[in-house]
Amino acid sequence: MSPFAVSRSDEQLAALRRGTVVVRVQPAVFRVVGSGALDCLQGLLTNDLAAPGVDRLVYGALLTPKGMIVADYFVCRTAEGFVLLAAPEAHGPTLELFRRQIPPRLAKVTDLTGTWEALLVLGDAADARLDALQPGLAAAEPGTVHRLGDSGALVARGTPASPFEALVAGPVDAVDAAQATLVTAGAWPGDVEDAEAARILAGWPRLGAEIGERTLPQEVRYDEIGGLSYTKGCYVGQETVARLHFRGHTNRDLRGVVWARDVEAPGAGELLLDGKSVGEVRSVLQLDGRALGLALIRREVENGTTLDGDAGPARVVPLPFGPHDAD
Repeated sequence: MSPFAVSRSDEQLAALRRGTVVVRVQPAVFRVVGSGALDCLQGLLTNDLAAPGVDRLVYGALLTPKGMIVADYFVCRTAEGFVLLAAPEAHGPTLELFRRQIPPRLAKVTDLTGTWEALLVLGDAADARLDALQPGLAAAEPGTVHRLGDSGALVARGTPASPFEALVAGPVDAVDAAQATLVTAGAWPGDVEDAEAARILAGWPRLGAEIGERTLPQEVRYDEIGGLSYTKGCYVGQETVARLHFRGHTNRDLRGVVWARDVEAPGAGELLLDGKSVGEVRSVLQLDGRALGLALIRREVENGTTLDGDAGPARVVPLPFGPHDAD
């Protein structure tokens, strides 16, 4: 199966949408601490780390000087410093960028990849399980970060747009214990395909799929998912981001496509309108007799338009996918 395509049954989809699913992942993980940690990261990340304050979860990206995404991160800020989590593909580029951009005299970067792991808690019923980890987590404010007892792990409540309800990150043994606790409390043990399905349903871009070497943040819904700040001041690539926001627009943007029932399993490929290429499918969620996809589509193509492709007609829809799109 292509890394950009996953398949879920209707039973698995129902668990993702209305139950609780926990998925173990091995992200790239970095800790940044020191007197200059905030200033250094503020000058790199597309989002504001200062304004939300401590114990907050922030999503953003590091850019090239021309505004292209290098890697994207969920950042947990605590009183001790910052923990950044990214796709495994971001590990090498991040090490190189931090080596060049963060002076050791100002901040210390520790690569925790392999010694820390993460647990994604998915599904609308997640609140019913989170208090099993620690009382009060179910009622915690979205986007807040909490210490999981004395285990050394962190628990972050997802933001309204994020593809998870909660994120547990910490040493391997602490994540082992958290996973066991949630499963005992009634969560369904899932796999990486469940995480990919949740990501696609949320319309969330992924490095190596929707995010390529020349992807601009606004092309992949960074405004909608809360990945950009236009008020924090300068950071690497900020000039391009600001110019697009205040004076222009992207030529394409990330949208959903829906294939009707009884289509062949679609894959990555072109989307056509009147024989002209107007988009490209990057990720696919194959369901029972139907499929959903994430595609970069020309901005002039209106939602509701039916496009042609290898798997047959596909209807363009806004993101995130709603129940009427998936069910």
